This record gives sequence, C-alpha cells and structure tokens, in this order.
Amino acid sequence: MNLQRPNSNDVTQTSNRSRDVAPTSGICTRCIDGCRGNCEIFKATFRSREVIYPGPFGEITAGGDKDYPVDYSHLNIQGYAMGAKGLPKGVKGDPDTAIFPAVDTETEYGWTKKVKMRIPAFTGALGSTEIARKNWEHFAIGAAISGVTLVCGENVCGIDPKLELDSKGKIKKAPDMDRRIETYKKFHEGYGEILVQMNVEDTRLGVAEYVRKKHDLETIELKWGQGAKCIGGEIKVKTLERALELKKRGYIVTPDPTAKSVQAAYKHGAIKEFERHSRLGFVTEEDFHKEIKRLRDLGFKRITLKTGAYPMRELAMAIRFSSEAKIDLLTIDGAPGGTGMSPWRMMEEWGIPTFYLQSMAYQICEKLAKKGKRIPDIAIAGGFSTEDHIFKVLAMGAPYVKAVCMGRALMIPGMVGKNIGFWIEGKDLPQTVSRFGKTPKEIFVCYDELAEKYGKDMKDIPLGAVGIYSFSQKLKVGLQQLMAGSRNFKLDTISRKDVMCLTEEATKVSGIPYIMDAYREEAEEVINS
Repeated sequence: MNLQRPNSNDVTQTSNRSRDVAPTSGICTRCIDGCRGNCEIFKATFRSREVIYPGPFGEITAGGDKDYPVDYSHLNIQGYAMGAKGLPKGVKGDPDTAIFPAVDTETEYGWTKKVKMRIPAFTGALGSTEIARKNWEHFAIGAAISGVTLVCGENVCGIDPKLELDSKGKIKKAPDMDRRIETYKKFHEGYGEILVQMNVEDTRLGVAEYVRKKHDLETIELKWGQGAKCIGGEIKVKTLERALELKKRGYIVTPDPTAKSVQAAYKHGAIKEFERHSRLGFVTEEDFHKEIKRLRDLGFKRITLKTGAYPMRELAMAIRFSSEAKIDLLTIDGAPGGTGMSPWRMMEEWGIPTFYLQSMAYQICEKLAKKGKRIPDIAIAGGFSTEDHIFKVLAMGAPYVKAVCMGRALMIPGMVGKNIGFWIEGKDLPQTVSRFGKTPKEIFVCYDELAEKYGKDMKDIPLGAVGIYSFSQKLKVGLQQLMAGSRNFKLDTISRKDVMCLTEEATKVSGIPYIMDAYREEAEEVINS
C-alpha cells in the first residue's frame, strides 16, 4: 500500500520529471544533472522555506492526501427491513408514516443552555487566512441561513490592519471582528451560533473581553490545536511594512523583518513574502480550570474547546477536563485535516488520523462514563464532506457525538456560489454551470425557496451563501435517506449497531463488529426459533 509519496505534489506546485519514483524519498529513480525541474527538492534549492507551504496563499484551501490504512470508507451503514425508531410519540411506524422526509435531522449541544442546529454539521474555524477573510460574507450568511454554527477562528483581531490597542496592549477597536460577527447575526434565526476561537495571542490581546462586551457573545472557544498541524496558525503577508507591524504586535514573523539582510533581500526581490506564526500553547489542568472560571466571570454562558490530533494522553486530558469543567462542546480534530495554510509535510505526516482518534475518544468516554462522569457533547472533525460521513461519525460515536465539524466542504460551496456570480456578470459561465441556465434563479435549485422566505432581504444574500444553503440541503436530504433506511427517524436513536466494518483491521481499531459477525446472534435466533 502506497500511503503517501513525498517530494512532489500539486499543493506545493511541484511534480516529478520521471515516470518512476523511489517510494520512500519521492525522488525520481533517474535524477539527471541538468534537469529543469520541478520536484520539491528542485524548487527548494532556490525558494527554500516557501516550499514548506501550500500555494498560492489566499487562493486555495489544502487538504492532506495521505491514504491511511483504515478510514471511514471501511465502514458501511446497516439498512433494515423492519422497525422505525424515533417517530413522534403516538405515531405508529408504517409505510405511510415512516417516510424519509419525516426524519428529524436537528441536533443540539451544550451542558445546560443548549444550541440547536438544523443539521448535525457546522463550519470549521475560519480565522485569519485570506481565503476566510475575503469570502466571509458568503460563509457567514450561508451558515446563518442554513441554521448551523459558524466558528470564527484564531488571530482575526491580531492581523486586522485597522486594529486599535489601548495603552495596556488590549483591543480597543477591531473592525474586522466587528464585521464578521455582525454579518452572521444579521441573518441568524435562532439555529446555530457564532463563536469566536482564542489562542495564546488572542488571549493576550483581550479578544474574549472585547467580543463579550461589544457584541454580547454567549460562547467562546478555547483552542488546544487542530488536525492539520501541531504548531500555531500561520498566514503569509506580502510587504515588509505589514511584517514589521505584525512583529510589533507580538507575533513570530519569519524571516525576521527587522534583520538588515532580510530587508536587503526584500528590496532586491528575492524575499517576496513573510510568514506570521502563532505561539504554542501549554496545557495544565490548573491553568485550564482557571481560564474557564475567568471566562465565565466575564459572562460567557457557554465555553467550547477544540483539540487536535494529539496522542491518547492529551485526548484523555481534553475529555476529562471538559467533563469536570462542564464544557459545552468538545471538538476533536483528526489528521490530516484541511486548511488555508499549514506546512504541507506536517499536514501529511503528523498526528492521529480521524478514524483512529474517534475510536480512542469512544474508549475514553466509555471508561469515564462507567466512573459516573458526564461526558460533554462532542463533535468530530477531520476530512468530512458527505452525508454518509455524518451518519458514520454519529453512529461510531453514539451516544456522545452530536455533530460533525466540516472545514473545506462548507467553504467550497461559498466560493463556487461567489464565482458563479462573477461568471454571470462577465458572461463567462463554464459549461458545467451554463447547461442549467444563465441566471441565479435558473442555476440554483434553492434560489426561489430562499427568495420566498427572505423577500426584499434576498438582495443582501450573496450567491456564495445560496451555495452553502444549497449544499446544506443536500446533506440534510441525503442524511434523511440514510437514516430512514436504517430506521432511525431522530439522530439520538442512531447507535453503533447501525454500522459495520468491512475489514477486520477496522474492527480491531474501532470495536465496531466485522461485517460477517454483525447481527450474527440475531440471525441464529431466527434460524433456531
């Protein structure tokens, strides 16, 4: 099995010359002196550290493509010929009532004060990357009208060119954060919420205090990490002036924009961009509970936590600490993840893949539950994009997992919808779109549905948001069909018995029955009755 081949990938804009490549090194089996490129070694020879990152920055999202030995494709969903769980009280299951449109896809999370969502999926953290900033209206309004939670990610305030700090270095004015929150709230209808994420720099700048006081946000998210990388977040900036500004604000900026050699290289045109990095966080049980108390004292009604693809030790810490601190939602993000800009080799080669991580999480939850601990509501993230992913994750993690966190899958419809708008204006629709029509009403299946609902406000809903809503409806209807086929008419009736493993290795990892053993005891009862 070839899990992943290094030294060339479309994401780093590199490729091998030779048809045959050494599997371990990724180097062409016949490397010629005089080759004109373009593998990663070739490109790194003159562009150095730039080749670490996916590109071009600000125009792409990147997802790791390592093929792990076991993943969610090794699960299949059970379908049944009888029964109907989760129908409204008093409704008898029969062919006229147990129809897939009757399936309830709503979920909720929270320790005491719950947040409802129309589907069990929400956005990954859309933070300081350029792809999130320039598409925010599409993402935020799309999430709001879809009735799902939107996570505003780390460093949004810290990179805002118009950020104003007081004499103590705390936020006085953060226009981009204001824009992001207000955009979501304008179309928020009671389903989902916007929550802001904090890392080390955000905490130092006073992001929690700012969004609580100015915007009356009820929820804040702490961040231990993510599935795409095991260091802090990073972005690129194009000018020396911007790099110096971010360094002055306390960020790690590489190469050092204050160094004379770096300034000379920038002047000569060799250095064309700088990287802004966040610091590593350090977790201790005492500090975690102290921070939770501080945030609750600020008035936050809900506190969530996102953790990354760390080993079982840190996962156990996240689940137990969250239980004891009454965390409202714990999002567990597995490798390889997807991002606007993470070191490519790190994205490929670090961390616990999502399938394994969720299996570990279930084992830990079961042990803590047997000790009498209440398990916080959990969401799983790490490479999901379809309704069957949602079903499998909920089933595999039942009864603890309440939702799936989607990163790139909920961003892409926003970008596609936005670009359809541009193509319509420029009369340059690709055939993949124009075969359905030439106007938004012809192209978007859900356009008239939204127009009827929002009336004159429809003019304020960008086509990227229409795209996200359309995609969310695809997820909803697809999930309804899968749930009806497995005779689950509410999410909380889905169980681990509703999935089976296609390989014995997947059974060993997950504890889900192997396909040849699933329902064997029940079959024997039928035979012997």
